[in-house]
Amino acid sequence: MIAIIKTGGKQYLVEEGQRLKIEKLEKEVGDKVEFEALLVSNEDGSDAKVGTPIVSGAKVTAEVLEQDRADKVFVIKFKSKSNYRRKNGHRQPYTLVKIEKISA
Repeated sequence: MIAIIKTGGKQYLVEEGQRLKIEKLEKEVGDKVEFEALLVSNEDGSDAKVGTPIVSGAKVTAEVLEQDRADKVFVIKFKSKSNYRRKNGHRQPYTLVKIEKISA
C-alpha cells in the first residue's frame, strides 16, 4: 500500500516501512502518530482512492524514531565597497518517523 499524507505544510508519498524526515512534531521518541491520507492506493495504482480532501476512514500510523536538527546552513550577506558582512547559521529541527501501517 502507498499513501499521500500532509504534514507541516508539505505532502509526502509514503509506503509501509519507510523512514521519513518531516517538520518537527511535539512528540516523544517511541510515540505513535496518525496522519490522514489524501490518497490511498496499492503498489500498481489499480485500486486508488482519492479524497476530497481526505479519504474517509483512511489512516497512516507512524512511530517517532528521533527528534533532531538538520545540518547547519550558512547565510552570508555581503555588500562590496561598504565594509558590510554578515554571517548567520540555521539548523532546522525535524522529526524522523517510520511508517508502520496504512489502513484504507
